[in-house]
Amino acid sequence: MSEETVNPSALDAFAYPGVSVVLPILNEERDLAEAVTAILAQRYPGEFEVILAIGPSNDRTHEIAAQLASQDARILLVENPTGRTANGLNLAIAAANFPIICRIDGHAEISQSYVQEAVLLLAKTGAVNVGGVMAAEGKNYFERAVATAMRSPLGVGPARFHVGGSAGAADTVYLGTFDKQALLAAGGYDERFTRAQDWELNFRLRQAGGIIWFDPSLIVRYRPRSSIKALGKQYFEYGRWRRAVARSHKGTINYRYLAPPIALLGLLISILTGVLISPVFFLPAAGYLLLILIGAAVIGNSIAEKLILPTVLTTMHLSWGFGFLTSPRGLIPEEQ
Repeated sequence: MSEETVNPSALDAFAYPGVSVVLPILNEERDLAEAVTAILAQRYPGEFEVILAIGPSNDRTHEIAAQLASQDARILLVENPTGRTANGLNLAIAAANFPIICRIDGHAEISQSYVQEAVLLLAKTGAVNVGGVMAAEGKNYFERAVATAMRSPLGVGPARFHVGGSAGAADTVYLGTFDKQALLAAGGYDERFTRAQDWELNFRLRQAGGIIWFDPSLIVRYRPRSSIKALGKQYFEYGRWRRAVARSHKGTINYRYLAPPIALLGLLISILTGVLISPVFFLPAAGYLLLILIGAAVIGNSIAEKLILPTVLTTMHLSWGFGFLTSPRGLIPEEQ
């Protein structure tokens, strides 16, 4: 197999470039088989391969990955000793044989036309990375409530890759399908980032003059966290690392990222002054809780969701805000 370049005229003649689908894998026993099966079912006219960068998992991930690889020669396994996402992605990209890199997660599922649509968009738009909607879907009451929150501006703000919107240039997209040359020229993923490595990479790609393109037709089904503890940890890490990106790249923060920490500080001040000075100061906290209750009633798709959503939304907001506020300056080591 040899590398090719992305050529729109060749695409018109159905000479599709080869695609390397890369997945950083760690403790994905629950969803890995479904994710890989969906990738192998692609109706893509060109060649493609699936590279699993496997971290030191403590469940049956290695066993499942080995079984999948034994059944299909298109699956390659790469060891990722650190287990970190950025490291695994770079290792998978280094092992890739094709000029298009399509990033997928072990708890995500793509449609049969996803890869073909993404490659066509790369050629049509001239972008260096294209991506679409992170379509969260749950399998039980709690997961469905989290999915609803993740697809609502009340839960995650107005980001198009969460809530949808019109096609066009964007700051970042979910996962992404990349022109490999542009990806390597930018230096790949920054392995200092445990989270927010996608946003950080897309920032560097844009700084180099590349276009990041969002298109709502690219839909990736995402399985949300299945417990409050896991959800809280996820959003704490999101907030923590988003502030790290802001420190690393000045001027990249906006009101959407400041809303959760401001809400948390406002709640703490409201409760503290309500206890120490006057009950009237409880009003801001009461207003926030009322907004959450009303919002849950509006966006919830069932009685169960309406009852679970207040806890889910509060956990997402306050965990993100706490992570942002407590993010240490030394979180990212200085570049050597």
